Amino acid sequence: MRIEEKVAQSLINMKKTLAIAESCTGGLLANRLTNIPGSSNFLKFALIAYSNEAKIKLLKVPQEAIRKYGAVSTQVAVSMAQKARKSLKTNFGIGITGIAGPTGGTKAKPIGLTFIAVCTEVETLCLKCHFQGSRKTVKTQAATQALRLLHEFLS
Repeated sequence: MRIEEKVAQSLINMKKTLAIAESCTGGLLANRLTNIPGSSNFLKFALIAYSNEAKIKLLKVPQEAIRKYGAVSTQVAVSMAQKARKSLKTNFGIGITGIAGPTGGTKAKPIGLTFIAVCTEVETLCLKCHFQGSRKTVKTQAATQALRLLHEFLS
């Protein structure tokens, strides 16, 4: 069974809900989950907040956090997850922000750098990952890691 199927089954069985805010994955995580029949039972919100403007205006990520830490940071991923979860009062929120490449990387923030946050009402965990490969590979790895992290919360 694929990881998205395990996550979906757990969310449905536990009657838990999820909200997602994606940046560098461009909706890939939501796509993988909505390919599963019954996903409307748990997936309540999915937003591709690709630009800083969308992060600020739609998710209410503090502009100061983006200015101080950058859009690709723990602080922004956590804020995205928390704001997504709060938007529809879901049980879980996921925030993903990173640099998929092939351009946009710097020495301090190289291509493949991704922050993935999962939160509940009382707990938040954020992983800093550095994925390798093409743009498509980085996006796929980031979405898979987000599913793994959520699966840990559900286990």
